[in-house]
Amino acid sequence: MRVTFLGHVGMYVETEGGSVLCDPWFNPAYFGSWFPFPRNDTLEVMPFATPDYLYISHLHRDHFDPQWLTANVDKSTTVLLPAFRVDHLERALRELGFTKFVRTDHAEAVRLDGLEVVILSMTAPADGPAGDSALILRDSTATLLNQNDARPRDFDELDAFGPYDAHFTQFSGAIWYPMVYDFPAVEKRAMGVAKRAAQMDRAVHYLTDVGAPHLFPVAGPPCFLDDDLWQFNDFGADPANIFPDQLTFLRELDQRGIPGGRLLVPGSVAVIDHEGVAVEHPPGALHPDAIFADKRVYLEQYHDDWAERLAAEKRSWPRDRYDITAELARWFEPLLDLAPYTRRGINGSVLIHVGEGGTLIDFPAGEVRVWNGEPVMHRIDVDHALVESLIERHVEDWVNELFLSCRFRAHREGPYNEYVYTFFKNLSVERIAFCEGYYATLAEPVDEMFQCGEYLVQKRCPHLRADLERFGTVTDGMLECKVHHWQFDLATGRCLTSDEPEHHLHTEKIEAEAEGEGSGHAGSGVRAPEPGPERPGPQGQERT
Repeated sequence: MRVTFLGHVGMYVETEGGSVLCDPWFNPAYFGSWFPFPRNDTLEVMPFATPDYLYISHLHRDHFDPQWLTANVDKSTTVLLPAFRVDHLERALRELGFTKFVRTDHAEAVRLDGLEVVILSMTAPADGPAGDSALILRDSTATLLNQNDARPRDFDELDAFGPYDAHFTQFSGAIWYPMVYDFPAVEKRAMGVAKRAAQMDRAVHYLTDVGAPHLFPVAGPPCFLDDDLWQFNDFGADPANIFPDQLTFLRELDQRGIPGGRLLVPGSVAVIDHEGVAVEHPPGALHPDAIFADKRVYLEQYHDDWAERLAAEKRSWPRDRYDITAELARWFEPLLDLAPYTRRGINGSVLIHVGEGGTLIDFPAGEVRVWNGEPVMHRIDVDHALVESLIERHVEDWVNELFLSCRFRAHREGPYNEYVYTFFKNLSVERIAFCEGYYATLAEPVDEMFQCGEYLVQKRCPHLRADLERFGTVTDGMLECKVHHWQFDLATGRCLTSDEPEHHLHTEKIEAEAEGEGSGHAGSGVRAPEPGPERPGPQGQERT
């Protein structure tokens, strides 16, 4: 295999069964805060414009660059699609003009004329309902694992497709923790040291378990060219900085006695086979020496080159166009009504603080209102123009815009609560229904039923676990889930949308008692949902 590295985790892989373009990212992301490091804006991209296949791991904007894909990639390219539980990625790519898709199943091999493809799909709310994924490519010459920043949960699934010749993985930070929090300086520094060590430990754990002989640190770090964010860049001497660069991680591998680490920069070409790997770096300004000999000077030039475009980005943000509280109340309150598990999981208020005032999201009450100075569990201080931009574009995943930008300050009472940021990933009926269904599988018995007219019906839709008690409507004996409009015959449970047996609905006719009162079934009433789990994921550290 021949891999041309395009920057961050972008790569163009030439195999015996065709070429695969993976996660090309070239334009600044997250309100102009993240830039690719090393820079790739001078790379000649035309050789990569007509791949046989396109793979986008997930919808985070340092992996999915719609502007670049629109301008540069042939729309007749076939997309390798992860098996996500919702189709947001496919929809986004169709909006750009892509029409050909190979739909994969999680951890199932697909053979494509000399190329074997496996995609591992992660679909828990912590991954975002749109999901995250890792890619395995195999031909007769080599097997490559492109883990990017996914976190596969089943090492047996990885082992099943080994041994691997090369492993590409994230090692650096991709989060806002702990930098944005108003913790005391000593405490924040200790958190940064622990976070930096933990993320490198995790990368090393994956690398050593997979056991590939050739290891490529990718998918980070970004760099920060805005003056307000410049301090987040790592210049090598601060163990509390969560954005260590590639050379730092390669030194970490050396210190741990782990061989095989190799550096890639935009334009590097790695030829990989079962016998070994040969890496050739580009000349001139793209060569590693030009990047790392004096990283500060390199980033200062990068900063100057992008200063006007970054200023234009800031001028584009809307200001004083919207009543933030009124707009968020119209948007969020219907979602809160559909999210009992999320509300109980947060069990407090979140303040969106802009200027002198703010908007309070009262999760226990299910209300959004003007903040009157009352205590809050979580506070987000942010330029109102950024919130107005989110409102104007109706961004359904604020993590993928605001929070990853690091353009805010935060305060929290108590430990990290993953429900908070998971809520902000799920700002649509479809997304929140998926999220609530996931929590329900952790908290409710699988045979949870509710009374629907003359029938007892399973509470969760067989499609994506939406709550049919909340999202179901009945017309002429047909039950329809309003989240994705799947339909079921109420008398038989037969799915009218899919022929797959697992999509049939469990229903039971309620037999009246002899006296003609009540129901003969002990569970005929609507059951209140059990409390959700205290935390849906790891505590103490944010993750995307």
